[in-house]
Amino acid sequence: MNKSELISEIATKSGLTKTQAGNALEAFMGCVAAALRKQDDVKLTGFGTFVTTKRPAGTMRNPQTGAMIRVEASLVPRFRSGASLKNAVNGRSAAAAPKKVAGKR
Repeated sequence: MNKSELISEIATKSGLTKTQAGNALEAFMGCVAAALRKQDDVKLTGFGTFVTTKRPAGTMRNPQTGAMIRVEASLVPRFRSGASLKNAVNGRSAAAAPKKVAGKR
């Protein structure tokens, strides 16, 4: 599914126009990007969490030329899926999902 297909799906399921759905999606993406830029996590309970991780500086090989190049340290956005999303992808309901069992102490 690409962005325009997602906008159409949101519009259909929410009763919004495609323009309104597109604006809502753009606002969501902008808010997530702004939070990650400040290194804040964005937690959507059950769905997942958007986080940033630090990638250290280092040297890498350019595959075309074979030359070694220096790569600066950077922040990398990551997404960790939540339990409800994992269950939905695997076709399980929340009630049928395996429960976490506490280990012995």
